[in-house]
Amino acid sequence: MKTRILIAAAALIVMPQIAFAQDAKEEPSGAFEIDAEVGAFTDYRFRGLSLSGKDPEVTAELTVTHESGLYVTAWASNVDLGSGSDDVELDLSLGFSKDVGKVSLDGGVLAYLYPGNSSFNYLELYGSIGVPVGPATVTLGAAYAPSQNNIGSTDNTYVYISGELPLKDSPISLHGTFGYEDGAFGDKKRDWLLGASYDLGKGFTATLDYVDTARAFSTAGKATAVFSITKSF
Repeated sequence: MKTRILIAAAALIVMPQIAFAQDAKEEPSGAFEIDAEVGAFTDYRFRGLSLSGKDPEVTAELTVTHESGLYVTAWASNVDLGSGSDDVELDLSLGFSKDVGKVSLDGGVLAYLYPGNSSFNYLELYGSIGVPVGPATVTLGAAYAPSQNNIGSTDNTYVYISGELPLKDSPISLHGTFGYEDGAFGDKKRDWLLGASYDLGKGFTATLDYVDTARAFSTAGKATAVFSITKSF
């Protein structure tokens, strides 16, 4: 619990200050753009599995993007590694995103870091392509973790398709994801998510998701509903 409180406090103190500094400028900051988000979730579900022991999750994220499309992101959350106490997950990514016509391309490398237990650290490569389909956006993506000691000296592949559909003249949008994972973290595991988000205004968004898995071989993948509130700056 102490870890969650510390993360939440740091996020709530630092992020608004960043946002205020941005709002105080009359002119755009130039070649760089800074975005931040904090969130509270009833469970930390990653590819269908609970990584918080089915306890609530608090997150904080900061992204710096260059006008070229190059970006760096730092994301932090409480996580349950099964050690009997709260731990922290820190994800650092370096990527490149670009719109080519109506197609959105994104790719990069992501480091999953656990300061309290470095034996869980590993790297993953990711990429996705998003295309408009009528009023919706459909994204095809994949993530590949090469063979590493910390993931059993084997590799892992995750592929997914996701979609988002804003409801016209409404603050509500619908979304869904279906994923398939095989390797170090899954044996032909499938996971899916269906949900809706409501734009509350002033950067706040409320989301309700239904999450489930097949062949997860773990109670961490049992079906559940996840409610969250996020604030973007």
